Amino acid sequence: MIFDILTIFPNLLESPLNESIIRRARQQGSIAINITNIRDFATDKHTMTDDRPFGGGEGMVMKPEPLSAALKSVTRICAAPPVVLLTPQGRTFSQERARELADEQQLILICGRYEGVDERFRRLYVTDELSIGDFILTGGELAALVIIDAVTRLLPGVLGCAASAENDTFSRNLLKHPQYTRPRVFEDLEAPAELLSGDHRRIEEYRFLASVRRTLARRPELLNREVFSAEEKHLLRKNGLYEAIEKHRDAEGSCRK
Repeated sequence: MIFDILTIFPNLLESPLNESIIRRARQQGSIAINITNIRDFATDKHTMTDDRPFGGGEGMVMKPEPLSAALKSVTRICAAPPVVLLTPQGRTFSQERARELADEQQLILICGRYEGVDERFRRLYVTDELSIGDFILTGGELAALVIIDAVTRLLPGVLGCAASAENDTFSRNLLKHPQYTRPRVFEDLEAPAELLSGDHRRIEEYRFLASVRRTLARRPELLNREVFSAEEKHLLRKNGLYEAIEKHRDAEGSCRK
């Protein structure tokens, strides 16, 4: 997969993209990352990529001409790769969207800055707008790194263990179960006996129940979309969790009414 990043601050991206899983994925050829400096396409002697907004107001707006020229310079390996503008006004990036993007051959990420980009560029060239949360960053570079990381780890062969991605938090509408490692006892707290039993069925049941309990405590709204198998429902009922989930769903339904 090819990631093309358009930015006015390429140095912000270099170090993170040469570490850990991303670095390994680049070395093994699973991904390629190209960084295009939008300033290289400015036409004035000061290499201006922003200007004051028409109508007045605070801040600066990214000019459409350098953005357009930078985008047109990117080699398209497929007919219509997604052109994603990173902006707090975009829809919230999610694991589901990461899975969708992992099926693409190429992804073009445009790092917004200042008060945003000229609306005409957005209308003419942008196919999607994404945000990584309801907060404001100084630019889209950090959001681009988040998206590249989330998408890359879903690509075949990138992670050492394929099941890591399959069983992550948000692989279904559940938070991942708590994790433990050596030592068996840490500051008088012992790892759960179920995980040390060697009984694979008992371990899986413990992890499933722990996952549901954690989701119910921290992100109960996720359970509204989760579908449990008959076996899972039986296990939940046996441990008094199914009733708690149904009670939450009923309460959510009443609130929506």
